[in-house]
Amino acid sequence: MEQKPVFVIGHRNPDTDSICSAIAYANLKTKTTGREHIPARAGHLNEETQYVLDYFKVAVPVYLRDVSQQVKDIEIRKTEGVSQDISLKKAWTLMKEAGVVTLPVTNQENELEGLITIGDITKSYMEVYDSTVLAMAHTKYRNILETLDGEMIVGDEDAVFEQGKVLIAAANPDLMENYIDPKDLVILGNRYESQLCAIEMKAGCIVVCEGAPVSVTIQKLASENGCNVISTPHDTYTVARLMNQSMPISYFMTRENLNTFKTEDFLDTIRDVMAQKRHRDFPILDEEGKYVGMISRRNLLNAPKKNVIMVDHNEKGQAVDGIENADILEIIDHHRLRSVETITPVFFRNQPLGCTATIIYEMYQEKNVEVDKVTAGLLLAAIMSDTLMYRSPTCTAKDKEVAEALAKIAGISPEDLAVAMFRAGSNLKDKSDSEIFYQDFKKFSMNDIKFGVGQINSMNSDELLEIGERLQHFMEETIATTGLQMLFFMMTDIVKESSYLIYMGNGAKELIESSFNVTPNYGMFVLKGVVSRKKQLIPAIMADLQQ
Repeated sequence: MEQKPVFVIGHRNPDTDSICSAIAYANLKTKTTGREHIPARAGHLNEETQYVLDYFKVAVPVYLRDVSQQVKDIEIRKTEGVSQDISLKKAWTLMKEAGVVTLPVTNQENELEGLITIGDITKSYMEVYDSTVLAMAHTKYRNILETLDGEMIVGDEDAVFEQGKVLIAAANPDLMENYIDPKDLVILGNRYESQLCAIEMKAGCIVVCEGAPVSVTIQKLASENGCNVISTPHDTYTVARLMNQSMPISYFMTRENLNTFKTEDFLDTIRDVMAQKRHRDFPILDEEGKYVGMISRRNLLNAPKKNVIMVDHNEKGQAVDGIENADILEIIDHHRLRSVETITPVFFRNQPLGCTATIIYEMYQEKNVEVDKVTAGLLLAAIMSDTLMYRSPTCTAKDKEVAEALAKIAGISPEDLAVAMFRAGSNLKDKSDSEIFYQDFKKFSMNDIKFGVGQINSMNSDELLEIGERLQHFMEETIATTGLQMLFFMMTDIVKESSYLIYMGNGAKELIESSFNVTPNYGMFVLKGVVSRKKQLIPAIMADLQQ
């Protein structure tokens, strides 16, 4: 069975480390395992990260809004679509051969036009129809020939029987004249007189049974009178019984209110719909509305989960939606341990370093896999971003060592790359308040107190102060909708190695005053030497909340 790909994905509101580490680790895993590993993201890129990908000419990782099971993750039965012109008998045969009870009806563009079920065919046999139903269904002579194993002696196979009734000429010619009307389809035997009578009465078609020969004279007269002639090896009873099976499925198929699903639909959603419907099979369409295949309730049993490797985070609150429905294979991180739970043991690597990319580089070394120039550039960018150009207290000697090694491979200056990245990421004036606030926002909790902390980095103090004034109003309007008791926003000046902190919520001001022994000025704290949310701000807040 074909192995499903593994998605390597970072946290929501992805930063440069989570994106670049996902790309690099997916590449390493694909090379060392032979299994496809796909780098993914759980949110939109910020300008800094977009600059890095553009600089190294690397594609943006695929966006995954949710890693819950989707229709495309399960086995979709590739039941081939059929034309609405095929006969009931042909549809029945196809169902038996494929072992299915539903056939999708599609057009030449592979668009779904309807469904024909075994129930529809059974109903067509059991219902009592009048003798004109074959014409009402606009049955092609080609279908009649196929159903009766017949041969067209006179006439056009692609013509349509669309007027007249179907009858059996069991009486003598004198009586036949009383009930044959123009355009009728007449089933008869080898009697010359009966064949002649039907033609003279302007029948639309005569079906000669039991393979009886049709004389040249009859053929000539039929052609002159516009009467089709079919020869079949079956007897009259069999022909009469089979005739309705030649009708096209278009006359019986369901066209309206079809219950279809898309390949991108989530299984939790379609389970509810399936439970309310009697149908056994449901057609699947792709995002362009083209038919893909069929599924049934049985396909949902033991549906495989998406395979995921988490990088740069290890807690559910920061993970992509649906992570509880995914099969987590590995976690590679450099943050404190949090709340992700797994069903089975997983490979978990967590090191107290300044950046996940440093860990990824070490794993390349351990696996003896060469780091190419592009991968080196991505990993270097991640380290420079997470350590704020070595200025963050989270930065370790190992981070610096790895960054210098990567810089040699990539052939670029770490400082020049960092300055260019930070300048690209500092373009904040044109962004909305919401975009700035949630660019890098994380939630935390301690002793039943839930709070959120956002952070931006810039090399322009004036820009940060201007943004701070805007965000104070935004946070005041927003806190009620977050479900959090307190909000903090950290604006880090990379050059001055300090941060401006704005706050909102009951107790938020007092908490920072106590934690850092500072007082606010115009609703904003200045935290000198504080640049790391992870290692400086959050630990101080947590320690104060524990008391």
